[in-house]
Amino acid sequence: MNNLITLFSSFRLADLFDILLVAFITYQLLLLIREVRANRIVLGFAVLFIVSVVAAQFHLLALDWLLSNLGPFLLIAFVVVFQPDLRRLISQIGRGGFWGGVFQGDAVLFKAISGSVQSLVKSKRGAIIVIEREDSLQGIVDSGTKMEAEVTAELLVTIFVPNSPLHDGAVVIRNGKIAAAGCILPLSQNPNLSKSYGTRHRAAVGITEETDALAVVVSEENHTISFTMAGKITPEIDAETLEEMLTLYGAKVD
Repeated sequence: MNNLITLFSSFRLADLFDILLVAFITYQLLLLIREVRANRIVLGFAVLFIVSVVAAQFHLLALDWLLSNLGPFLLIAFVVVFQPDLRRLISQIGRGGFWGGVFQGDAVLFKAISGSVQSLVKSKRGAIIVIEREDSLQGIVDSGTKMEAEVTAELLVTIFVPNSPLHDGAVVIRNGKIAAAGCILPLSQNPNLSKSYGTRHRAAVGITEETDALAVVVSEENHTISFTMAGKITPEIDAETLEEMLTLYGAKVD
């Protein structure tokens, strides 16, 4: 009890800030590794870490020596594998985007997108929303109907009303505004894509293979949400997870 009292008496406000900062950074890193293509790699690193702890605990000298010497190579491998994601993360830190775009209005944009997607799922409507980043999507914008409208959940839901002139194409968001709707996207020719994916999913993969854009898909058949980046699909996520992923990846890379 005396030790506990001593601990709390020496606890400073700076210590609380330190703990919260570490927790926040850890949370952001966990968001970073949630992308589908990273899951198995991160699991592999976790297994190796556990094995190294066991080797040290039980004095398995040969195994401990091997894992200790592999450490620098594993670190290099981690940096190489996650180089694009780490670059995005560091860029966002330098620009303040690491804090979720709260100071840039991104939070409002991403909330509008996630809100519209949630409504579309409930109403069993399909949709595809593309967010321009560094690579210009002018050719895609030119293929649709130009709008230059403020992004609201209500407007996005209205665009994808069945049988409306624009509901079959994609919405392109540029600089926080709806640049165009009813846009035509290139379809992915990736033979490894699941046969269950329809035109919208293949279009989302196609545009993210050719550019650094992000794409959000609502399946009309399965009533699910998917997030696409760099030609990779994160399927069947909820609106809250979508908002988190947009917050992490949505800012442009300088």
